[in-house]
Amino acid sequence: MAEYQMPDINTVIIAGNLTRDPSFRKTTNGTPVANFWIASTRKFRDNMGQWRENVCYVGVVAWYKLAEACAEHLQKGSAVLIEGELQSRSLRGEDGRNRSIVEIKAERIQFLNKKEDAVIEMRSVVSDEGQNSESKERNDLSPEDENNPLKGKFDFGYQEVEL
Repeated sequence: MAEYQMPDINTVIIAGNLTRDPSFRKTTNGTPVANFWIASTRKFRDNMGQWRENVCYVGVVAWYKLAEACAEHLQKGSAVLIEGELQSRSLRGEDGRNRSIVEIKAERIQFLNKKEDAVIEMRSVVSDEGQNSESKERNDLSPEDENNPLKGKFDFGYQEVEL
């Protein structure tokens, strides 16, 4: 019988709103890092036909220039679309007990709030050695541009965003 190998896939795409301002710091070797939480709301109809909401709170970590852009452009309530991978880590709580948390290591973040008629997209590019080689900032999409795939109104289940 042939042996099957599970594919190595770890990709997450989620949209939500920041629950508080991002916390920005630099590691001991000077690497920028930003941490924040988002709330992603799913709307659905229950068995009685009533609309209900289910909110999922997810932790996000961003590194390098992506972290700096988050600190500069995001605040509590900001709408974001995040693409990244799940990672787990352990930490010691204030009570001295070890905890394990799962969060998204952001590779790409789209800032969805309207700012000077532009959509700002930051993408983290990490080389094989784990070092951030470059980030890309994109400010060329105008809401009036007919080629803009984001033109119009969108309802992501938590607020209406008009671009």
